[in-house]
Amino acid sequence: MLKYESEGADQVFHALADANRRAVIERLTRGPASVSELAAMLGVTVAAMVQHLRVLEDSELVRSEKVGRVRTCQIDPAGLRNAEEWLRRQRTAWEHRLDRLGAVLDDQTDDQQDDQTKESRS
Repeated sequence: MLKYESEGADQVFHALADANRRAVIERLTRGPASVSELAAMLGVTVAAMVQHLRVLEDSELVRSEKVGRVRTCQIDPAGLRNAEEWLRRQRTAWEHRLDRLGAVLDDQTDDQQDDQTKESRS
């Protein structure tokens, strides 16, 4: 896979590597929240929360909208789709590899049984 094909997934996995950002995602699955609410939930400053949100927005996991003085955040499913697609490709590749391994092992087992049958007849 080319590097540019996995950049979206890279950003998502980087964003989700942080426990605070995962907590934000979990909170936003219950509905939109303001930056202040999210900061209070995590016990961090609004400035620190803005940095976390920037990472989440860059990875397309979260989007925000400012109305007046309040910035409200909500889940953006696009980022999760990037990660899901990457995981699907990985799962498919591994399933094919395991199927091939299974076929090889079946062939070896069949060969061993044939050898044992021949030996018992001798």
